[in-house]
Amino acid sequence: MDFLKGEILIINKPLNWTSFDVVNKIRYQLKQKLKVKKIKVGHAGTLDPLATGVLVICTGKKTKEINSFINDDKAYKGIIQLGSTTPSFDLETPIDNTYPTEQISDKKIEELEAFLIGEHLQEPPIFSAKKINGRRAYELARKGKVVKLKKSNITIKNISLKLLDNNKLAFKISCSKGTYIRALARDIGTKLDSGAHLIELVRTASGNFNLSQAKDINTCLSIIDSI
Repeated sequence: MDFLKGEILIINKPLNWTSFDVVNKIRYQLKQKLKVKKIKVGHAGTLDPLATGVLVICTGKKTKEINSFINDDKAYKGIIQLGSTTPSFDLETPIDNTYPTEQISDKKIEELEAFLIGEHLQEPPIFSAKKINGRRAYELARKGKVVKLKKSNITIKNISLKLLDNNKLAFKISCSKGTYIRALARDIGTKLDSGAHLIELVRTASGNFNLSQAKDINTCLSIIDSI
């Protein structure tokens, strides 16, 4: 493998790691192994710390292809908790409000599936890496500042929803780039006249790369160490 010339690594991002943590770990390992001061390493699409799954990493000259990978469709599976919300729309922040769930039925879930497929305007979460005047939105949100983000056009290609016990909602989705699954959880709660937040998320595919191809970070570091 020639990491300076350029390689593509498919990583199963560990829970509680940021995407930048993965990039930095791989870059450090490469610099140590190749005995170089600099090497380009980047990722093609951020995953939240509480998400796992497919993270496309490019090294060397392959970093020039990152934008094309970012534009690829993505696929996810996970679980949404109905009946309560958090400021971050996931488990990063504590529950701030609870809502009724008695009105939620399998029929309403089926109707929601049909509604969600297609193009939508989505407001990104305030706890996101979107930039406002050069600063990440999550930096401002964590300081308690009011953040308003511009809505983005997204497309949901396919979605399946299944109501589980304890007001949990399992989902599988394929969608366009820029789709925030946490924001989708928020919107699902609203559409069901309730509240919701994301409690589990796995990216199962990014373009032509899928979870079966993904290696854990330690395996990847071992591969680098063996070159």
